[in-house]
Amino acid sequence: MVMAQSLFIELRHRNPEAVIDVLAPAWSRPLLARMPQVRQAIDLPLAHREVGLGKRYRLGRTLAEQHYDQTILLPNSFKSALVPLFAGIPLRTGWRGEKRGWVLNDCRDLDKQALPLMVQRFVALALPAGAALPADLPDPLPVPQLQVNREQARQVCEQFALPPGQRLLMLCPGAEFGDAKRWPCEHYAEVAKEHINKGWHVVLMGSAKDQAVTGEIAALTGNEACHDLAGKTSLDQAIDLLSQATAVVSNDSGLMHIAAALHRPLVAVYGSTSADFTPPLSDQVAILNTDIDCRPCFQRECPLQHKRCLTELEPSRVIKALERLSASIIMGDMQPCVS
Repeated sequence: MVMAQSLFIELRHRNPEAVIDVLAPAWSRPLLARMPQVRQAIDLPLAHREVGLGKRYRLGRTLAEQHYDQTILLPNSFKSALVPLFAGIPLRTGWRGEKRGWVLNDCRDLDKQALPLMVQRFVALALPAGAALPADLPDPLPVPQLQVNREQARQVCEQFALPPGQRLLMLCPGAEFGDAKRWPCEHYAEVAKEHINKGWHVVLMGSAKDQAVTGEIAALTGNEACHDLAGKTSLDQAIDLLSQATAVVSNDSGLMHIAAALHRPLVAVYGSTSADFTPPLSDQVAILNTDIDCRPCFQRECPLQHKRCLTELEPSRVIKALERLSASIIMGDMQPCVS
């Protein structure tokens, strides 16, 4: 969802009067609320993979009352094209997929070699049909930039007893995708201990599903300056907390993209996946991975049972990357957090 903001920015650039509503799962509402290009978020009342033909028809008929001019479909599934069809939206734009060409009347053929990045594919849908790609894409591409109210963020930090005025290293060790994305707990703990010894406080971020991982990191760190907040924050609160980070270390995850969209100094650790497809969109990022011959495999679990793509990425590399990012901040090469 974070990368979709690049599309919204380009749409508003091309038509400053455009009114953009976004139909998306309810969990994404806090993210969309931070995007000034979006007028409103409309909840999609369907579970992941649920077809729900009746629900889609009723939702489409409700949306027909809004008289939208165009829909742009980011998912490539057939079912995602049904609500706009039922809503009678006259221009329905999207990439060809799942034999849905007859449902879309602005159906485009995707050249994955010409547009290797997901964000390129999103932004390209803002261009008119027949545009030359990638030549006609804006250069540089618009990057996500989530809005944060500084006072609200300060209050959230206070609510979770994070000490004011302290350097905060936020660690995001979870990955909904699977274990093959998770850098080892002991490696995260080494980075945490190194920074606590330098006077930093460390904050462990994640959902309730990540509590076993963050609990292990906290135990290995063994210091009260390590704050385990996994499962204790809402997404809205997590965004505010990340906006106050001095630096962030994250696996390839949703929180990684949020940290990038908040323009926090970020070290992104890649295991089975690759930054060649969905990189964090910021100039304050160090992307780290190993060069073993079996990666990227894009598997949820390591098919070879060794996870060398993660275990062989030493904590010292992350620590050095954080030092380089900090030096860039001191030299004034990086911009402050959005506020």
